[in-house]
Parts: sequence; C-alpha cells; structure tokens
Amino acid sequence: MSYGQGGPQSQWDPWKPHSQQQQPWSGGGGDDGTPDWAALAEASETRNKRRRLLFVGGGALATIAVGTAVTLAVVSASGDGGDKASGNPGDLPASTSLPSGTATAPSFAPTSAPPPLDPRDFIAGAAKDKAPLSADTLFPGTRLTMNNTVYQKGATADTSSCATAAGGTLPKILTSNGCTRLIRATYTDGGIAVTVGVAVFDTQAQAAKAKSQSDDSSIVRSLAGKGVKPFCDGATCRSTRNAVGRYAYFTISGFTNAKDVTKKDTQVFRTGDDLAEFTFNQIYRRGQAQASAAANQ
Repeated sequence: MSYGQGGPQSQWDPWKPHSQQQQPWSGGGGDDGTPDWAALAEASETRNKRRRLLFVGGGALATIAVGTAVTLAVVSASGDGGDKASGNPGDLPASTSLPSGTATAPSFAPTSAPPPLDPRDFIAGAAKDKAPLSADTLFPGTRLTMNNTVYQKGATADTSSCATAAGGTLPKILTSNGCTRLIRATYTDGGIAVTVGVAVFDTQAQAAKAKSQSDDSSIVRSLAGKGVKPFCDGATCRSTRNAVGRYAYFTISGFTNAKDVTKKDTQVFRTGDDLAEFTFNQIYRRGQAQASAAANQ
C-alpha cells in the first residue's frame, strides 16, 4: 500500500504517544521518493511554536504561584497585629542592633514628706493661735449631745476681767498668771445645771501654772439666765479643773433647786465630766483647724 492513498489519516501529535505521523514527503500525486522539504520545514516551525507557547504559559503559572505565595506570606505576617517583616529575612537588622527588650526605670532623688503639723503647737501660745475666739466658737449651737445625753445651752458670757467671773481662791490665781479672758457657758439636763469657764492666757506655761496652783476652793462662778435659775450660790456643788494649751478650764455643776451634791449623785458628776470633755475637744479642734489651714497654704 502506498502512503498518501486510501482512507483518512490520523493527525500526529508530538505530545501524544502512539499517534501516527504523517509522512511529510508524501505528495498529493504519485510517490517519487523525493522528500518534501517545504513540508518538513513547516512542520518543524509548528512544533517550535507550540513548545514556546507551553513554556511561556508554564512560566506565567509559575509567576502566579510565586505571587500567591508572597501575598499569603504578607497577609499571614500582618494578620496577627504585630510588626513582623514580610520581606527578605536578610533585610532584618543584625542582632547586635536589636533592642534588648528590657527598660531601665528612671531614677529620682529620694524625697520625704514634711511631718504633719501638730495641732498643739497652734493652741500653745497667742502668737500662733489666731483663729476667732468667742463663746459662740467654743460653745456653738443651742444644745449638745455627749454620751447619749442631750444638754440644752443656757446663758453665755465673755469678760476680760477674769477675777469677776471666779470665786474662792481662783480670782487671785487667774490674775497672777496673766489671764486675759474668761468665757463661760451654762448647760442643763433636767434639774441639773453646769457652768464651764475657759480662762485664756498668752502662753501654755501660764495656763499650766494656773491649773497647778488651783485647788478644791478654786471655782468658776455659776452662770444663770435664759431659763436657768441661779444654782450653786450657797449649796454644795461639784467642781473640776484642767488645762490644755494656753487654756485652763473649770466646771461647776449642781442642782437648780439648791440641793447639796453628795458623792451618791453620780448624774451630777457625769454632767460635769461631759462638759469638761466637750470643752477639751473644742479647744483641741481649734488647734486641728489651724494646723490644717497652715498645711494647705
């Protein structure tokens, strides 16, 4: 059988095995045994073009694959919120130039807070004790509560003639130690009344000396008025004396019906102690207020 004649011939594909190859030298006419060089050249050119297309296509796919890998690397590096590098690891700085990860705390010179001001310093002498002073500042309001007992305030008095508001041995003691004022206030609890008197001196030493010189006969005069009948004018009453800062304070307490006080009358004793405690607290608060004001200046 001669090539080029007979039924249809299968096309030869250089990339498919077992396909038939058409003889390039078979002509449309007879077979003279001479190769068809033009056909051979054309077939070779076709094969080269197809190889080039495949190589170019393969290179594009490789480029896309590389591009995808880089993109995924960038997303992965930036997706965790950190400042990681997404480029060439060789671009990282040398380990010697990286921060150590430890911070040195700044150092400060040691400091110390000044000691708090002592309230007693402000009530120790007239030089620093400059706050307003009166019967209303020492004994404010119309009543006070001490140890669950409510005391109603009666009359008040303020005099620079200390001896006139004192009795017994106290007038001489106040005068000799330089008392400048004697402030009094009376409080009542039912049929019991108490007068507290605060003697003011220029220095703490004067107040302390006046207190030390006083005795059971050194009494402040009771103060009646504003609904309170005279008391402790001739009857036996209970008295106390003490000092804090430049102040000496005295109490006298008894019955408003002129009854004598005995040791069994514990309520009278309690009344005098309550008013003595309240007076001490008021004087000390005076020092606290002035110390606080001075500290905030």
